[in-house]
Amino acid sequence: MIDLTVQPQMKTKIILHLLKTTFGFDSFRPLQEKCILTVLDKKDTMLIMPTGGGKSLCYQIPSLIFDGLTVVISPLISLMKDQVTQLKELGVEAEVINSTLSPEEYNTNKGLVKSGRTKLLFVAPETLFKQDILEMLDQCKVDCITIDEAHCISEWGHDFRPDYRRIKDIRLNFPDAVFLAVTATATKRVRNDIITNLMLKVPVELIASFNRDNLFYEVVQKNRATDQTLDFLEKFKGQSGIIYCFSRKQVDALAADLNEYGFKALPYHAGLSSEVRNKNQEAFIRDDVPIIVATIAFGMGINKPNVRFVVHYDLPKNIESYYQETGRAGRDGLQSHCLLFFNPGDIAKIRYFIDQKPDEVQQRVAIDHLNAMVDFAESRTCRRIPLITYFGEDYTVENCGQCDNCVNIKEQTIDMSYEAIKFLQCISETEEMFGAVHVINVLRGSESEKVLNYNHNECRIYGKGIHLSLRQWQNLVRQFIQQRVIDKEEKYGVLSLNKKSYDVLSGKLLFKGYPPEPDKVKSKLKNVPRIMNYDDSLFNELRKKRKELADSKGVPPYVIFSDKSLLEMCQQLPKNKNEFMQVFGVGDQKLKKYGDMFLKIIKNYHN
Repeated sequence: MIDLTVQPQMKTKIILHLLKTTFGFDSFRPLQEKCILTVLDKKDTMLIMPTGGGKSLCYQIPSLIFDGLTVVISPLISLMKDQVTQLKELGVEAEVINSTLSPEEYNTNKGLVKSGRTKLLFVAPETLFKQDILEMLDQCKVDCITIDEAHCISEWGHDFRPDYRRIKDIRLNFPDAVFLAVTATATKRVRNDIITNLMLKVPVELIASFNRDNLFYEVVQKNRATDQTLDFLEKFKGQSGIIYCFSRKQVDALAADLNEYGFKALPYHAGLSSEVRNKNQEAFIRDDVPIIVATIAFGMGINKPNVRFVVHYDLPKNIESYYQETGRAGRDGLQSHCLLFFNPGDIAKIRYFIDQKPDEVQQRVAIDHLNAMVDFAESRTCRRIPLITYFGEDYTVENCGQCDNCVNIKEQTIDMSYEAIKFLQCISETEEMFGAVHVINVLRGSESEKVLNYNHNECRIYGKGIHLSLRQWQNLVRQFIQQRVIDKEEKYGVLSLNKKSYDVLSGKLLFKGYPPEPDKVKSKLKNVPRIMNYDDSLFNELRKKRKELADSKGVPPYVIFSDKSLLEMCQQLPKNKNEFMQVFGVGDQKLKKYGDMFLKIIKNYHN
């Protein structure tokens, strides 16, 4: 076993050696090396690193160096199983103990832990406090306790779990174990709560950037969203992706539509039986079906690295959810696309559910979260600015080159005082008592029951705004609110005039805005950026072999090799084992197991 008293430079050499020989990577991502060295020095650590940033290596590598056991506490049963499968493929002794095991598997895994062979043990928090598990761990030397999804500890977090509050009690059992708390998202308040509750001893806080620079963010006005989705999917034929919908009904309808048009897709939501959900999730993970259409119930614990796109068919309720869900794309570091369809009507749907909350404080917090999400969707600056600064990180890059607002030609504002005056006159004539939809209906000459009941069809302004559609007026209303030309009451959305309104009405102030887009809105991006330059035919041959091996072993294809590994094989065209070892993700075990067969495919293809 490695001597932990060696000089820092030697420790770095040791962990870099393990990084390549075991995991097949040549270099660390930001903060990984620092976190690993801190844990090896037995300093309690709090690690905030975005999805796909490589948190798992920060406890996996130390587990290979410590004499004793590393315990990983996680609420995600599917992720535990997935990590153990991948680690065993790499030759690492890892086991899982949770409620899904049969009595035989449960006792076998306990025996392996007691024998000292196991380096990593994954447990759910509920399992951790079972008497037989505590007795088993008392017989082991526990060097590291990792708390995954650590935000679950905090009542201020977005996924609070009461069982996590008990984890601190395990400290007394293992006073010499280092604690590592890891999560993808946590505000300052949540971080402080985690540190206090876990009783971390003078913890080292490591916070990685929230910027996922391989993700392309795009927001499109939603109009005939099924057709827009089909247009988008044409650019990603055969590639894996997730489409999130607001309701179960929408999930079922969209999945059916996609299949009808030749896109293989499966639904996933809480209304399906657990058997069907598990079957559909497994089909997606194993690349049997490329697309999953789901409610937010899908995704936690999914470690599929080759998700090339995430579509939000409806507006998410907050930025935390949006960030977490888009974070499931591009975990392998390759170019991936995040598309959000935005319709103001989605705001009303979310507001309806917020209004059902019994607690006014909860309502206020939920409204604040929703407003931040709407600000992101309506932003005409770089998408990363509202997204990343939301989490308290400074982001000042003017052009990221990886979002619609940065790559599209910037629109110029024009004088739209004519439309602004019409709208303000309508607010005035309807006595500042209504929300945007009613005011627009009056402007467009609607004969709706509400318009007629209030006799607003007799207003002078009635029908004078028919030249713009409902959707186009809604776009302008958002601009009026953003520029403070009108005021909007929070609870019911009633619009009213202010000093700036009267300045526009009197002609003292021109209203300059962006012209509303036409009703038929498509993505402005003509081409999806290519991931890498590679030979498609060879890539498909390698992917076919990967799928064959994965099916024979009963594991997901990415456990054999990631897409990034296959793409590098296509680019580098290794001719021997030494060259094959230079491919991303190829370590000693994978070279030994798969080197000959993949080298043969590459050689035969080019002969």
